[in-house]
Amino acid sequence: MSVGANVLTGALRPEPREASLPRNRMAIAVLALVGAFISSYLLLHKLGLIGALACGTGSCETVQASPWAVFLGVPVPAWGIVGYGALFGTALVGLQPSHIESRRVAWALLGLAVAAFAFSLYLTALEAFVIHAWCRWCIVSALLTSSIFALSLAELPRVRRA
Repeated sequence: MSVGANVLTGALRPEPREASLPRNRMAIAVLALVGAFISSYLLLHKLGLIGALACGTGSCETVQASPWAVFLGVPVPAWGIVGYGALFGTALVGLQPSHIESRRVAWALLGLAVAAFAFSLYLTALEAFVIHAWCRWCIVSALLTSSIFALSLAELPRVRRA
């Protein structure tokens, strides 16, 4: 921080500094990274590259083997990697000083978070009402997308700026 002198009083005062880094974007980046790791783990299982899922008392195998574990011909965990990766990248771009007040970054974070939250609601409804089984990793992912969505609401003031 630089210090300047007040011309009238001679007192030292801090110069205005760039906006502080948005903590919500930092948190979104961390949560998205965790989600990408979980999605990668589930995709490796889906592709047969690792054995049984570490799921405890959940029904992860049932959920992962269901017909709903593929969306538009692509395994659901691959969608998770792409979605969490996009959120992670956008949050990191939004932490750059030149993009802190960017409406585009704010819109992108908000839009990606809404899409992830909505897709997660869809998948959770499938588990509850169609598959009748719960995957603990999927529940954690749903909690991550819910948290990311809640954190993305802090972008609304940036989106609304003229």
